[in-house]
Amino acid sequence: MLKTFPKGGIHVDENKISASKKINILPVPDKVYIPVSQHLGAPSKILVNKGDKVKVGQLIAEKDGFISSNVHSSVSGTVEKIDLITDASGFKRNAVIIQVEGDEWIDNIDRSNDIKKEISLSPEEIINKITQAGIVGMGGATFPSHVKLMANNKKIDCLIINGVECEPYLTADHNLMLEKSEEIVIGIEIIKKALKIDKAFIGIEANKPDAIIKLSSIAQKFQGITVQPLKIKYPQGGEKQLIKAITKKEVPSGGLPIDIGIVVFNVGTTFAIYEAVQKNKPLIERVITVTGKYLSNPGDFWVRIGTPVIKLIEAAGGIPENTGKIIFGGPMMGKAIAGTDVPVIKGSSGVLLLEEKETRRKEILNCIRCAKCVSVCPMGLEPYLLMSLIQKEMYEKSQNNGILDCMECGCCSYTCPANRPLLDYIRLGKNNIRKLAKKN
Repeated sequence: MLKTFPKGGIHVDENKISASKKINILPVPDKVYIPVSQHLGAPSKILVNKGDKVKVGQLIAEKDGFISSNVHSSVSGTVEKIDLITDASGFKRNAVIIQVEGDEWIDNIDRSNDIKKEISLSPEEIINKITQAGIVGMGGATFPSHVKLMANNKKIDCLIINGVECEPYLTADHNLMLEKSEEIVIGIEIIKKALKIDKAFIGIEANKPDAIIKLSSIAQKFQGITVQPLKIKYPQGGEKQLIKAITKKEVPSGGLPIDIGIVVFNVGTTFAIYEAVQKNKPLIERVITVTGKYLSNPGDFWVRIGTPVIKLIEAAGGIPENTGKIIFGGPMMGKAIAGTDVPVIKGSSGVLLLEEKETRRKEILNCIRCAKCVSVCPMGLEPYLLMSLIQKEMYEKSQNNGILDCMECGCCSYTCPANRPLLDYIRLGKNNIRKLAKKN
C-alpha cells in the first residue's frame, strides 16, 4: 500500500499536460529584471551601479544577514538602472535591470555536460559553496539553503528530497527528475555529506512511474538512498505532510522539520546544489512549466532568472483570446499576476493560463455547517471558524485556533459548497497578525 499523510487532503484533476516532454531552452531575452529580494529574509545588498558591465554568473548583490541570499547576473551586458519593479505579489521590489549584450560567462563555471561524481569538498566547504552560489528553496518557499544545512547542534537523522509535485498542471520537477536524475542523486550525496548523515528518501507521487523507475535504478548504486512512491493526494508535497507520510513523525505546531531531526529539499534545489558544488555555477536559471488547456505549445523551459513572463508565454504559443487569468505557480497555491512584465525569480515554478470561465468567482453563500473544510484540512484546522474570526477582527482568538499553522494549500476553498473565500480571509488574517506583532 502506498504511503500518504493521514489527515485531510483532496483529489484534484491533475492536467499534467506537459508531463514527460523534453525540457526546452528559452532564448536569452533582450533585458532582464533581477530582484534583490527573491528569497526569505533580508534583501541582498546591491554591488553594481548603472553603466557597469556584467557577465553571466557574476555576483551583483550579496546577502545582507544570516537569513539572506546572494544574487547573481543571469546574463551578460550593461546595467541599465537600479529601479523598483512590481513582483508577482504586487509589491514594489528593488531590482537590477540589465540590457543583454552577448552571452559571456565568468571563467570558473564548468559549462560542460560531463557529470562530476567525486565529491572532494569537506562539509564546511560544501556549505560555503552553496552560500556563495545563492541557492534557495526552489519549491516556492525560497528559504536560503545554507541556513538549512547549519543544524545549530541539532541532531539530524535523515534527509527527504521532495519530488512529489502534487500541484495540478506543474511538471517542471517531474521532467527535471527524468533528464537530470544522476545529477540529482549526486546532489543528494552532497547534502548528506554536508549534514554528516547516511540516510535519505526521495518522495515521488505514483503518477510519475517513469521518474520512480529511473531514480530507483540510479539510487541503488549509492548507500542509504531510498525512493519512496507515494499515494496521489493533494497536498502530498507539503513539507509536513511529506514528512508524516514517509517517517510517521510530526512537526510540532510552530516548529520546523529540523526540530525532529529532518531536513527537506526540493529536487530542483538538489540539482542546483549539485551544479553549485560540482560546477561552480550559481543559481541563475531554473526549469519552469508554462501551461494551460488552450496554449498551443505548453511545456517546460530552462529560463534565466529575471526573464519577463511574457517571453515564456510567447514561447508556449502566446496568450489565447479566452484567457481570464495568468497564474504564477499552480492553480491551488499560485497567485494571479496583474501584468506579463513580472520577472521569473528563483522560486518560480510555473506560469498557468486559465480560461475566463474557469476563473469566474461563484456567488458566496451562507455557511451550511457541512464541515467539509474541516475534513479536508491537512493541518487539522477549522477554516470556517478562522474566516469568521478574521471577519470580526478577532486576531488573538484566531491565533489561538492555529491560524499561523495554515499552509495555504487551498483545500478548504476548493471543497466549500457555499463558495466561501476561506483561504482569502485566512491569508488576510495571517498578514494582519504578523503586522501587529511587528508593530508591537
